[in-house]
Amino acid sequence: MRKSLNSRQHLEEIKSRILRIEENSERKWGKMNAAQMLRHCDRILQVGFGKIVLPKINPFIKSIGILTKIEMNIFNNGIPPNMPTFKEVIIKENCNFEKSRQELLASIDEFAEKSAKNNLLSEHALFGKMTKEDWGFLEYKHLDHHLKQFGV
Repeated sequence: MRKSLNSRQHLEEIKSRILRIEENSERKWGKMNAAQMLRHCDRILQVGFGKIVLPKINPFIKSIGILTKIEMNIFNNGIPPNMPTFKEVIIKENCNFEKSRQELLASIDEFAEKSAKNNLLSEHALFGKMTKEDWGFLEYKHLDHHLKQFGV
């Protein structure tokens, strides 16, 4: 089953899992702690709103991103651990855990509002042309990936 943040049921499932993370939850891979992961996920959502702008990338790398989006849509596969990302969404600074969680939950609600009004960006620096269905699916996959990283 393809899950999406455009589904109220799947959106509430993600929010419930976010509420189960604790400040000292141990990661299974990567470098971020739980607060940094929450902030990172918030920034990724903000890309879809246009609040965070990702740089243009090499056309060859973008073509790989577009093919990856197509593959994920066809096979409903997830994101592998330790994938590289844009520096604009890498979190190295210390973050307040509860503030990061509340900001992420607020951004998820903002995502739902903007998606319902079809008011998300129509282009992504890596994945190319985007529909609200693409955004809902890929944002769910990204959040699910990091929640699994912390065991929820």
